[in-house]
Amino acid sequence: GPLSGNEARIDEPEKRFITTLFCYGCNLGPVQTAKSVKNMSRKQIAWLNLRHASEDRLDRAITQVVNAYNKFDLPKYWGTGKHAAADGTMWDLYEQNLLTEYHIRYGKYGGIGYYHVSDTYIALFSHFIPCGVYEAVYILDGLMSNKSDIQPDTLHGDTQAQSYPVFGLSHLLGINLMPRIRNIQDLLLFRPDNRYRYKNIEALFAGSIDFKLIERHLRDMLRVVISIKKGKITASTILRRLGTYSRKNKLYMAFKELGKAVRTLFLLRYIDELELRKTIQSATNKSEEFNGFIKWLFFGGEGIIAENVRHEQRKIVKYNQLVANMVILYNVEKMTRVLKDLAGEDVVISKDLLNGLSPYRNSNINRFGDYNLDLEREVPPLDFGIKILEPEEP
Repeated sequence: GPLSGNEARIDEPEKRFITTLFCYGCNLGPVQTAKSVKNMSRKQIAWLNLRHASEDRLDRAITQVVNAYNKFDLPKYWGTGKHAAADGTMWDLYEQNLLTEYHIRYGKYGGIGYYHVSDTYIALFSHFIPCGVYEAVYILDGLMSNKSDIQPDTLHGDTQAQSYPVFGLSHLLGINLMPRIRNIQDLLLFRPDNRYRYKNIEALFAGSIDFKLIERHLRDMLRVVISIKKGKITASTILRRLGTYSRKNKLYMAFKELGKAVRTLFLLRYIDELELRKTIQSATNKSEEFNGFIKWLFFGGEGIIAENVRHEQRKIVKYNQLVANMVILYNVEKMTRVLKDLAGEDVVISKDLLNGLSPYRNSNINRFGDYNLDLEREVPPLDFGIKILEPEEP
């Protein structure tokens, strides 16, 4: 509907909504989309995007797709939904754009699409952030803004997804931060007190944790956490304000000391538990696979975001995420039906086989050519009750 909240007064709204989503989610642009979809003009597509689409409405549409995806049986073989991975990928922008920045690691101009991907392969939330921003600042926003039925409590990421304040804040928010850290052998642990010494591993420790400072500022830290939980402020805003090494910022120092304690416990578990390392590696790999999948779907315009306004750039990223999630939902629905039919034909379908599958399939999708929207064609409803394998007897 329109941003005013009144009833839409447009012809063929369903067709136009689908066309607009395809236009911006796959980056064809209004002109090329009008050439590919019959009886649709460039102005109709661009007008719908400006008057009816917003980031909030795209987020709500994404939530509906995620909830539908979560009702299927097949994703349960890929993960529990309690883990999510955050990772960023580079999106190209025109160099003449005042909002673009040069990324040292990628060696070109653009912005960063930052995604939170569930261990069941579906993307829960997305951001579009500048290249110069430390990604750890935004790692908690995705889980705080996630309104879907999939609610992770453990968050993974890469080296940039961690710092002392992030560990401290995530702990108070009830989120288990477990990143994959490069050069982990260079990290140091912290003692609860300088009086403690540890045989054989003493070289791994550097200094102690100031628990008195944490106790002194605990009430202020909890006020910050409650404000984030209530939606009065975002975690990224707090982390940007705490992202300073100023000795005058006592709240920063308190979060840092708490983060030292939490990260020390995590590093000890990371060193000791092989299964934990496998879980982190698996979750972060799924996030990187998703980055490649959305780039494959963003095939128009040479993969360059042509918008020059920041809020329109953020909308493009969410359009693209919504398209990717809908393709993932489509693949899972078709895979479920095929696997059920194969099981009925006495083909052996095991849990190990299902665990090794992935919804990031693209060989069944034709990206190029004419697109005919036949809204009169009957489509079977989504059947969430299909069980590929019969439940095991107790």
